Amino acid sequence: MADGREFYDRQIQYLLDGETDAMIDAHYNENATLVSHQNVVRGRDDLKQYFKGYVEMLGDLQVLSTDQFTDTGDTIFFEATVSSALGQARVYDAFVLRDGKIDYHFTGVM
Repeated sequence: MADGREFYDRQIQYLLDGETDAMIDAHYNENATLVSHQNVVRGRDDLKQYFKGYVEMLGDLQVLSTDQFTDTGDTIFFEATVSSALGQARVYDAFVLRDGKIDYHFTGVM
């Protein structure tokens, strides 16, 4: 697997390009789970549906800064400041990886 920063950079680029189906196929295991305080989404098909709506809701997404970043080899944890149609926000995400792909994705807004 590429290092965590490369994985993160590709993940962000997929989102910026609106290529969410390709992102799920490339970065998420078949039964991956996304967990936030608002949602629990399981499996690639449901993740594709979720991320399509998420990117549409955000509109013009911009990553203003990556404020914290930790890569342990099998986890990636970061905080970032983003701007979108919803305004500016600080966000956090944690990926638990198996075989170089996401098994669990925890996400939220601070």
